[in-house]
Amino acid sequence: MERKAELIKEMLEMQAKFTKHEQSGAYTPEDYYVDGKWKEYRDRYTELAGEVREIASEEANYWK
Repeated sequence: MERKAELIKEMLEMQAKFTKHEQSGAYTPEDYYVDGKWKEYRDRYTELAGEVREIASEEANYWK
């Protein structure tokens, strides 16, 4: 449970950072989807989400 909470905390911090950037007007889809630090952000966020999903599935004993 502790690991899942750490991952979720990191995800929420990432979301706040991205939202701030997006609302600043500097956001471009190319930065997010093609290359640049926001592509790395997206890749890391996807990785974190997958790990949280796996932990939650184990907790729920979903993959018997």
